[in-house]
This record gives sequence, C-alpha cells and structure tokens, in this order.
Amino acid sequence: MTSSAPPAVPLPAAPPPAPSPRTLLVRGMLAGLLAGLVAFLVAYLLGESTVDAAIAIEEAAAHGHDHGEEAPVSRALQATAGLGTGVLLYGVALGGIAALVHCYALGRLGRFGPRATAALVTAGLFATVTLVPFLKYPANPPAVGDPDTAGRRTALYLLMIALSALLASGALILGRRLAPSLGNWNASTVAGVALVAAIGTAYALLPAVDEVPADFPAALIWQFRLASLAIQTALWATFGLVFGYLAERALVSGPLPKEAVQPTS
Repeated sequence: MTSSAPPAVPLPAAPPPAPSPRTLLVRGMLAGLLAGLVAFLVAYLLGESTVDAAIAIEEAAAHGHDHGEEAPVSRALQATAGLGTGVLLYGVALGGIAALVHCYALGRLGRFGPRATAALVTAGLFATVTLVPFLKYPANPPAVGDPDTAGRRTALYLLMIALSALLASGALILGRRLAPSLGNWNASTVAGVALVAAIGTAYALLPAVDEVPADFPAALIWQFRLASLAIQTALWATFGLVFGYLAERALVSGPLPKEAVQPTS
C-alpha cells in the first residue's frame, strides 16, 4: 500500500518589517521640500505684490529725510532666489519635525492608518505652530513695526508657539486620561473646550502688539496677512497630502509573496 502525502497547510505570512524612523524622516523632508516649492509659488504669486506695495510706502515716507544706502541685494533677487531658498529650507525643516511627530503618534491616536494619522498630525501642527500664534500676533508687511522692538516681538511670537504646543499636548493627555470614564467623544469634547479656554487665557495675559502707523492702508495690511496665511496653508496642506501618501507606501505592505506550504505531520 502507498501512503498518501499529508495535506499542505499554508503558513501565515510574516508581517513586513516596520520602516525605521530614519525612513519616515527622509520621506518627511522630501514631502517638506515639495510643500516648500508649492508655498514658494503661492508666496510669489500672492505675497510679493503686497510686499512691493509696502516697500514703496516705506520708501516714500523716508524720501527727503534720509536717502540711505543702496541695498546689497536687489529686490528682484530677494523675491526669487532669496524667497525660494528660505521657503524651501523652512519646508524641509518642518517636514522633518512633522515626520518625527508622526512616528510617535502612529498607533497612539486610535485605529488610524498612516495616511489618516499624517492628516491628523499635519492639521494639529498647522493649528499649533501657525494658526494659534497668527491669531494673536499676525504678520505685518514691511514699514509696519518699530525696528527697536523687533526682538521683543519675535520673543512674544516664539513664546506663543511654545505655549500653543504645550497646551495642545496637555489637551491630548487630558483627553486620553478621561476617555476610559467618559468615552472617546465626551473626553475629546472636554479636552477641546479646555484647550480653547487655555488659549483664550494666554491671549488675554500676553501683551498685545499694535505698531501699525495710523496712515498705513488697512486694506494692504489685510492683503498681506491673508497672503501669509495662504502660504502657510498651502505648505501644510501639500505636506499632509504628500507625506500621507509616502508614509502609507512605507508602512503598508504591498502584494504578499507566494504562500509557503508545510506538510502536516
């Protein structure tokens, strides 16, 4: 008699190794570079006209008092190579930081995949790093602001960024602590209300900065501020979309290899 061969049992496919943080860091910096390119285009198309108008007002006000010296770098070079270099480096730096935050947040924000986590992290960083400080200390065009208070204004802006990041982190911790007793939805609502109240308190306690000349066109200030916000929005939106795609490609396995079989004993 011949014995029949034992049936083949498919072995479970081994999960693919998770990419190292360095892999996501590189992809985050690449996404930041692309986002910086988009932000540069938005800045050149929307922001440079308001900057030129503000500089013209500044030069007209200074005419007859002090002719000054010729600028070492031409305005055309500032608006192209200078602006592009600064925005691209800014995008790469923020992309690297956001990628590291994504590495930490992945799996800690609930059952979200890499792309959804990238969207949440990007939205949170945009609100924390850009939107909250902007609402307290909005950007101003040239000719607005006393040069002697530039250091103080910069320090206040950086302090607002730090407070916003700390308060957002505290809200996340509060939400996670309350989730077991209140549920995810109620805990998130309580944490969100607490965050808004804390930010409002910070707005009230920090000193205001209002150095806009009385004769400066209000429409030009708002055009400049809206252009600045549009540049930041384009930067973060592009980064979130690109990095979400790259992170998902790195973290989600592709087609599984052919299953190995093992005879049963």
